[in-house]
Amino acid sequence: MTSSTKAMKPILLTGCILAAAGLSVQWQPATAQSNGEIARASFNEDGQVMRPENWRSWVFVGAPLTPNALNGGEAAFPEYHNVYIEPSAFAHWQRTGQWADGTQLAKELTLLLQDGTCETDPDNGSCGQTSGQGYFQGEFSGLELKVKDTTRYADEPGNWAYFSFGHHAPPYAETAAAFPTDSCNSCHEGNAADDFVFTQYYPVLRAAKPSN
Repeated sequence: MTSSTKAMKPILLTGCILAAAGLSVQWQPATAQSNGEIARASFNEDGQVMRPENWRSWVFVGAPLTPNALNGGEAAFPEYHNVYIEPSAFAHWQRTGQWADGTQLAKELTLLLQDGTCETDPDNGSCGQTSGQGYFQGEFSGLELKVKDTTRYADEPGNWAYFSFGHHAPPYAETAAAFPTDSCNSCHEGNAADDFVFTQYYPVLRAAKPSN
């Protein structure tokens, strides 16, 4: 290792720490994010989207939960929804307040914690842990992806398409076909705050959106 390489390590580490704290740093890796391009999804010859790599390293924006116990035992989405946004798309949102062509949002599902470490409250489905009575994440149970592509999905509302790599524990499928338009788009079109994205439920996205 050269002396110059040794000198770079603390600089890079400092940059990571500052970025995690929400502070501005000058250094950026030489990726699509640094030159303003959007890192796009990959597709196979059949037009199916490829499962993204390292989605858990994308920008985590929140984890909504609508448990069965609070919805008459029949919640439409009873799992935690851990939502991640591909970093270059998130950076574009920060700059413009718009979702760029090529944006990818991943949603990984997790079941409620039910591993015998707590006694479940029959009235609301919560369980007691060290921090108190509440809801806690259990095992992974599915992976979905949402992609904006003005060319590939020119006829879809908002140019968005929705995919599932399986509603089960990993490993997930390597590819996925787009859902029919009526499966997801109608709900997003009628209720999402910003271009088919439910930004109203994610303070990270609200805080990142430019005010002008």
